[in-house]
Amino acid sequence: MKIPFLDLTRQQQPILGKLNTKINDVINSGDYILSKALEEFENNFSAFCNTKYALGVGNGLDALFLILKSLDIGEGDEVIVPSHTFIATWLAVSRSGAKPVPVELDEDTYNINIEKLSNVVSNKTKAIIPVHLYGQPAEMDEINAFAKDYNLFVIEDAAQAHGARYKGKCVGALSDAAAFSFYPAKNLGAYGDGGSITTDNIKIKEKIFKLRNYGGDRKYFSDIIGFNSRLDNLQAAILDVKLAFLSESNSLREKIANRYMNYISNKKIKLPIVHPYNESAWHLFVIRTKNRDKLISYLESHDIGYGIHYPIPPHKQLCYDYLNY
Repeated sequence: MKIPFLDLTRQQQPILGKLNTKINDVINSGDYILSKALEEFENNFSAFCNTKYALGVGNGLDALFLILKSLDIGEGDEVIVPSHTFIATWLAVSRSGAKPVPVELDEDTYNINIEKLSNVVSNKTKAIIPVHLYGQPAEMDEINAFAKDYNLFVIEDAAQAHGARYKGKCVGALSDAAAFSFYPAKNLGAYGDGGSITTDNIKIKEKIFKLRNYGGDRKYFSDIIGFNSRLDNLQAAILDVKLAFLSESNSLREKIANRYMNYISNKKIKLPIVHPYNESAWHLFVIRTKNRDKLISYLESHDIGYGIHYPIPPHKQLCYDYLNY
């Protein structure tokens, strides 16, 4: 039996009827950009995250970038990022004109190591982007306290953590603003690219509302230099259907993860560690081993899918040679 690393077709079968109805409603409406279906999803997603506002944008990278722009972070500024993350976290900083400054990971959770933050902060530092990697929330109390001491903005990269909770509070509501990705493989995935920003800050919300739409809140009026990054109504409608099932889906992921935790007993494999005050979204079940090539060979010989997350760290990517990290 072949076990794929990811099978997106399975998740849609129980809700196919609801999806088709919503998709047809949008198609028949003749209204595809910045209207009712998007507003409905934004309202429901902000309620899910327990934030005042949610804004649909083109993708997760745009979500991070637009937050940085809304905070006037750019040339000459520095932003603290995890050394271990998907490269989009770094690219958003570079795209804003600021410099990504990495901090090593906590080897238990793979999230940013809070004990090393003070090693990299400078008078150029304007923000910190903790990533809730693989679905487990970062140490937000300590990060927020550190940011307060140094007058920094905190931006959550919640691209892998839809529905995760930190000390009972949903990610996306733990900082100045948070960025989500709706890439199809995410816990809450669209049928194409998509992203969202959540915040309780009205100034951030109003500025991003303009930034995502050519710099204005009315057609043909651009108040600021803006961009085109809008979650379209079709993807919003699909996400709205799937959002209603996200908690149930995350619970199933947790059951599967617990089964792995209980039955994988090989001492050469390091299993994930989840802090008792965290509820992971279990976007991925990540293990470590010094015998990786041997394990890969075994998995391949038994038709079991796998992935390496991530084979090349951001600081070793060719595009970041100039930083000399």
